[in-house]
Amino acid sequence: MDNKLSILVTGAAGFIGSCMVQHLNDLGFEQLYLADDFGVEEKRKNWEQKKFLVIIERTGLFEWLDEHKPVIDIIIHLGARTDTTEFDYAVHETLNLEYSKQIWQYCVDKHIPLIYASSAATYGNGENGYKDDHALVEKLEPLNPYGISKNEFDKWALQQTAQPPNWTGLKFFNVYGPNEAHKHRMASVIWHSFNQIQSAGLVKLFKSHHPAYKDGEQLRDFIYVKDVIGVIAWMAQMMSDKQWQASNNGLYNLGTGQARTFTDLVKATFAGMDLEPKIEFIDMPEDIRDKYQYFTEADMQKLKSAGYEKPFYSLEAGVLDYVRNYLRTKTIY
Repeated sequence: MDNKLSILVTGAAGFIGSCMVQHLNDLGFEQLYLADDFGVEEKRKNWEQKKFLVIIERTGLFEWLDEHKPVIDIIIHLGARTDTTEFDYAVHETLNLEYSKQIWQYCVDKHIPLIYASSAATYGNGENGYKDDHALVEKLEPLNPYGISKNEFDKWALQQTAQPPNWTGLKFFNVYGPNEAHKHRMASVIWHSFNQIQSAGLVKLFKSHHPAYKDGEQLRDFIYVKDVIGVIAWMAQMMSDKQWQASNNGLYNLGTGQARTFTDLVKATFAGMDLEPKIEFIDMPEDIRDKYQYFTEADMQKLKSAGYEKPFYSLEAGVLDYVRNYLRTKTIY
């Protein structure tokens, strides 16, 4: 990929966005336009050491683009309201649906390839499976307003006759890794576990309220953020090199394809801290109990068929890298 390319990254101060910017920097890309809410002070360390051309406040992005008319070669749209406990759909509709439609339209008008973040939250309780088949999108029933907003945009994108020259929507499964501390309640179980172990010497996990699952054996497809940004960079390269076929445009799962238990996750966190595991089970809050996914596992065949061949981190290897090289050392990626 030509590292003279100009790339707009939205959500660039956030968790996945800031890791994406660093990965692009590592690949030699510095002609980066970063959009986000840069007024959040605790996000500052995520982006202030990165190399970029300019930062643009999220609310003024389209006015800025109209005024400055930059040449942008690709847009990586990672900005979103990701709080699954925010039940006011209007918030998600504005930030996740309407904003994404504006991004899409800009890409159509300027003939710019687009890679955007969808979510495995679109799959709801998984009764329709976890296959990134376009025919299933209309049938999906997400469990919360965040998932609904993501699915509504996926549906809208698939219905459009006017499309960016290349585009993909990536259904992120349970992403973990550095630069997520600002997410607080919505940070990964690894981040919470690490902090609980430091403060109390043990980890509290939710009991299962489903007869088919024992406590701690709820299953998720956990994917390390370094794999996520690796896939995005690969797609961007394919698109910029004109190697991405229009027939490959569309939605893709982005998980490991291997569901693992929360107990496995916590044991890996203890191992990264060189400690013996100590786990206690507590009741799940009632406000999320009926919206809880007990099993997620990405069907990854579509991404492989598109040509992505690099292996993903195992849960143990990803957690070890995260805990040892970032959490224990308080290092930003």
